[in-house]
Amino acid sequence: MRLSLTLIFITLGRMAAACETPICLVDPDALTLTRIITFEDTRAGLGPGHIVQGLLVLDGASFGERFAGQTLTANGDHDEVTGLALSPLTLMPGAEGQNLSVVYFLGNNVLNGYGVAGFPKRNAQGEGAIAFLFDDDQSALSFQIRGGEEGAAQAVFYQRSGQEIMRMVLPPAGESAFGFIRLTGEADIAGVLITNTDPQGLALDNIRFEKNLELS
Repeated sequence: MRLSLTLIFITLGRMAAACETPICLVDPDALTLTRIITFEDTRAGLGPGHIVQGLLVLDGASFGERFAGQTLTANGDHDEVTGLALSPLTLMPGAEGQNLSVVYFLGNNVLNGYGVAGFPKRNAQGEGAIAFLFDDDQSALSFQIRGGEEGAAQAVFYQRSGQEIMRMVLPPAGESAFGFIRLTGEADIAGVLITNTDPQGLALDNIRFEKNLELS
């Protein structure tokens, strides 16, 4: 066990040393995160999925479209979010038919954002923005992108005050998991906004958070 802890420390240390940004993109398997949201206990459906009206409130985090103060515009079929988030950071749902749905996909429930074409149109599924707000601020997290076709995705990280910590263009998205850790170790990541321009749209799954303090 002591050897395992040493290897984790060395791995995280090397990753942080190679990173010069406020939040570092890391191997999610190198992070010891004690909680996970899987959407498995959330009502789901095939095809367009089960539509979510309003915010989706789960244990540890809530999900919506964007944050209060931000403006939604369209980039083709995809959502584009601009503007500054207000303080305190507050989730906002999308308009009717342009919010979220939970889809049964390849044996798992995943969360979709619906774009401007609206539910249940195929060219809207996965094209919408997804924002989530943690109950407690985090120093590290990871999530999995599902159903991508090597398109572009962006994650924006916010403090509870609404201040943007940084925005990050993710590597081309497929069936990929991404890990993130605060360079300073500070636990001040309150919310995340994810948008994409993937040709088939993206879904979100397996949000892991609450870094094990014994390994910090």
